[in-house]
Amino acid sequence: MKKNSIYKIIILASLPFLLVSCFAAKDYERPEVVNEANYRTENLPQDTLSIASLSWKELFTDPTLQNYIEEGLKNNMDIRVALQQIRIAEAYVKQGKAGYFPSLNGNARYTHQELPKNNQFGNISSIDQYELSAGLSWEADIWGKIRSNERAFQASYLQTVAAHQAVKSRLIANIASTYYQLLSLDEQIRVTEETIETRSKGLETTQALKEAGNVTEVGVKQTEAQLYTAQGILIDLKNQARLLENTMSILLGSAPHDIARGSLENQHIDIPLKTGIPAQLLRNRPDVMAAEYSLMNAFELTNAARANFYPSLTLSATGGFQNIEIDKLFSANSLFATIIGGLTQPIFNKRQIRTQYEVSQARQEQAYLDFRYAIINASKEVSDALYSYEAATEKIEVKQKEFAAYNLATDYSEELLNNGFANYLEVLNAQENALNSSLNLIAAKNNQLQSIVDLYEALGGGWR
Repeated sequence: MKKNSIYKIIILASLPFLLVSCFAAKDYERPEVVNEANYRTENLPQDTLSIASLSWKELFTDPTLQNYIEEGLKNNMDIRVALQQIRIAEAYVKQGKAGYFPSLNGNARYTHQELPKNNQFGNISSIDQYELSAGLSWEADIWGKIRSNERAFQASYLQTVAAHQAVKSRLIANIASTYYQLLSLDEQIRVTEETIETRSKGLETTQALKEAGNVTEVGVKQTEAQLYTAQGILIDLKNQARLLENTMSILLGSAPHDIARGSLENQHIDIPLKTGIPAQLLRNRPDVMAAEYSLMNAFELTNAARANFYPSLTLSATGGFQNIEIDKLFSANSLFATIIGGLTQPIFNKRQIRTQYEVSQARQEQAYLDFRYAIINASKEVSDALYSYEAATEKIEVKQKEFAAYNLATDYSEELLNNGFANYLEVLNAQENALNSSLNLIAAKNNQLQSIVDLYEALGGGWR
């Protein structure tokens, strides 16, 4: 009888495996959307070399900036939150691997039952029963549901790792960008302070010229107004610098404090700007990798939802000791065991399985669209950074010529004024134009540095 029972269980267990080839879970295949990546540039050769493969220390050589980046990677709040998210995903991966194993439950139970007077046991009015048992249950992964869930957890874990890398890449870019903005503001503050000093002396000269009868009161007031204009610009620049210092402090994971820094003129990034080929975005950009892992997760969850339509094979066993006398609980006569094998096929369950499957399909499509957008947006950001760098480089050349021309015009106008061949309004205009041109030249240099930072981040650099 025991052998017949075992044979029946084996036959019942092997039947679903005959159908696995028809209903096995599908394997993930990468969509063709990766071919949509395009940098839209003709000025840089597209080969397999990319600055994204460089360490941030090779690109940002300023020692002060390097120290800030290291501090940010250690203390930044977003980085620390992302690390905790990885720990959560790791726990789920372990849960997914444990899905293949049976579950085991222990049970210790005492039952007291009061019986009616006319019970089948005669004069016995109550029964005490003691039980110590264990139950084991196991579900066969005949449709790949457990395997799909495990793969979904693994994809989710890899997504959190990629998300952490994306946060790291973004943080490095934000620190470098803020640092360069501070250097730019320092340079603009320096130029403005020199202009204020020059205009203060110019105001004294204008007042002397008025007393000599060479300049009217209008000229004095215009010079005075120019001085106030420069002082107003200085107030705005210093305020922007303080706000940026606060921003940098938050990036570093600390309360607002003064930020020590170098100078704009000492910033040199001489590394050739290699972009690589567009397809490399898939392994360089963490956000693109995270988007694909999200798609893989949704794909595997759809596999698991599809498997719910098919019957599940479960094997369960219960065994232990049971007796009405506690002192005889562990005797051989108290042993009992039960083995159950069965197939469960869902028929009507308030449409829960179909709803779950349809929702998983919709989420998979959403993940696909997110992945496609990540690829296209990454290409767009690389293209934007390239155009910005080219425009900033050209603008620096133009602004240098413009500043030289305005500076020379200021010298000529002052010389002509001293010799009586020009009015003071021409001098004021030349000085104002020279100041604006100088500030714009500094802004153009900052834009060039910002575009390099943007290109490095857009290509997926910084997280290695």
